[in-house]
Amino acid sequence: MTTDTVVIDWKEAVLDAALAHVPFDGWSETTLKAAIADSGCAPALGRALFPRGGIDLAVAYHLRGDRMMREALAVSDMSAMRFRERIAHALWLRLEVVGYRELVRRGSTLFALPQHAFEGAKLIWGTADAIWGALGDTAWDLNWYSKRASLSAVYGLTVFYWLGDDSLAYQATRDFLDRRIGEVMQIEKAKATIRDNVIGKALFAGSMNLMEKWRGPTVPEDLPGRMRDRFR
Repeated sequence: MTTDTVVIDWKEAVLDAALAHVPFDGWSETTLKAAIADSGCAPALGRALFPRGGIDLAVAYHLRGDRMMREALAVSDMSAMRFRERIAHALWLRLEVVGYRELVRRGSTLFALPQHAFEGAKLIWGTADAIWGALGDTAWDLNWYSKRASLSAVYGLTVFYWLGDDSLAYQATRDFLDRRIGEVMQIEKAKATIRDNVIGKALFAGSMNLMEKWRGPTVPEDLPGRMRDRFR
């Protein structure tokens, strides 16, 4: 006779239970208490999983969205897409996995607070990094930073536009996203022109030499256990 053991991921269970409360109580202490009770998680464990309360719930929800986007991109056939279309596709997938806009609206309100603004910006940067990584970006110089900064701005603006969009199938948001990506592509084209132009090389030689020394961040290989994961 065998007995099957069900292993519960309590962090995911509490987060799932929280989603029904967020539209009413936001990403808050009230929501966390209700989610712990609804999920059946032991209160002490729930507190350990989300020590900062509602903000940790909101962070976990955002990171879940990034993870779902990467999984969706991994099975997407983008072979016939131009590169700008792949970027748009990735950003749109990130919006689609959200499910309910009010969850994002509540999160945007929370991360707009001064004490949480840095964390919100870090999460958006993480989303941009996840997209570039999923699209196979290999840049490891200054472009590593500029690409993620540009995409972070596009994603943030698109989210705010989407939150107020009442057009059919969010077509207005799709058009807005296409325009923003077009602007970024124009900037990249201008950068390439300056970089390859003889006059541009002469004018910005010093700056270019300095910027060529920039490198993307690396993760130390000699950290013990799972400590390395905290830097990813």
